[in-house]
Amino acid sequence: MQILRVTDEAFRPYGRVVTGIDVSDIIRGMEKTPCPKEEVVYVPSETDLEACESAKQISDSLYGGMPIQIGYCNGNNYLLNAVEYHRDSEINIAVTDMILILGKEQDITPEQTYDSSKMEAFLVPAGTVIEVYATTLHYAPCNVAESGFKVVVVLPKGTNTDLDPYTKATKEDDLLFARNKWLLSHPDANIEGSVAGIRGENLSIR
Repeated sequence: MQILRVTDEAFRPYGRVVTGIDVSDIIRGMEKTPCPKEEVVYVPSETDLEACESAKQISDSLYGGMPIQIGYCNGNNYLLNAVEYHRDSEINIAVTDMILILGKEQDITPEQTYDSSKMEAFLVPAGTVIEVYATTLHYAPCNVAESGFKVVVVLPKGTNTDLDPYTKATKEDDLLFARNKWLLSHPDANIEGSVAGIRGENLSIR
């Protein structure tokens, strides 16, 4: 599939490039995090990253003082597999070059299906900070290099953690996969407990 850049006009509906915050301390803190060769690892909250000086500036400036968590997503991946969205923007700090496959929540049908042909792919160069809007469908990044990818993931505190028991009230509740995380999977991905509502190709950047 065609790969655009986050500096292209086409990225504007999905997010924006953030400038003005020095996150070099967080990037240095990522040096000791693992990067599996055969899978993707996601850690919602990493104490060492949250202790970095720039973490408070991210909370103050990009989340208006709300409590945040800073974690990471590392590994090797070339497939879409699923899409998720949150009620809040997600901040990504690309430690390596990476590719995001993005779509729009508004294109999920009332029947909870989504056509993967509506998605676009964007290159995020190493060192770039982006805001991914709340209505942007996204999932794990894809590799640019054979060595894998590393990205810092900033979200409101508690996001992507285990849900407490609750009584479903709306149709959308079927998609609620974790706290502040609604998810649709592709049937080929076999993600247990998810709604396999993605139609079309399980997109690959290879």
